[in-house]
Formats: sequence, C-alpha cells, structure tokens
Amino acid sequence: MRYQADPLLDQRIAAIVRGLGMSHISLERVRCVRSTGSKSRRTLARVHGVPKVIQLGLNLPAHYVIEVLSENFDRLSREDQVRTLIHELLHIPHSFGGGFRHHRPHVNRKTVEQAYRAYQESPAASW
Repeated sequence: MRYQADPLLDQRIAAIVRGLGMSHISLERVRCVRSTGSKSRRTLARVHGVPKVIQLGLNLPAHYVIEVLSENFDRLSREDQVRTLIHELLHIPHSFGGGFRHHRPHVNRKTVEQAYRAYQESPAASW
C-alpha cells in the first residue's frame, strides 16, 4: 500500500463540513490521504482515528484521517464520491474525541442520503 496526502480531498471535506454545518468537526485535525495498491474490491474509503493511548502518550488532541482507496473511489461518479465522503464524516462523533459512530443507527444509507440532499442545497456544494 502507498499513501499520499491529498489537499484537494481536504478541500472537498472542508466544503462538505461547512455545507452541512458540522461544527463539531475541527478541520485542522482532519486530513485526507489517498491510498493505492489495495486488493479490496468493495471498500471505497475509511476513517481512522488516533487511538486514545497515543493521544494521551503524546499529549495530542484527537485527530482523524479519511483514507480513500483510489482504485475504487476514483471510479465513482462525482455524486457518489460526495456521498462516500459524507459517510466517512458521519462516523466522527460529536465529541470529536477519537472514537467512532457505528453504522447502526448513525451511519446508513438513509442518513447519508439525507445529508447529501442537504449538502446539495447548500452554497458550499459548488465544487
């Protein structure tokens, strides 16, 4: 696997966060990376949090990394890329403490689609 920082994805995430009013997400502590070389056929993206023990040991606040698997993510339409990024952002809890929200009941097709429709109506959806 190879990883590369992706400032364009950082900008896309920032637009989504602003467009959806996700004020609990600290954009200074969320970064996007693009990975290549995965054998996964179904995974489009995933979110990683810095484990609590590392946060405490290094005296760091919580940080999150959204990884997109290029081979799968890049094949998606622009709309499905947005849905995928929204899906990953919904995994970040309101506490922004390093943990994750689970698929049930928080992250599912219904919640992603509701957020996607709200994002489409926001001024930030211009990218």
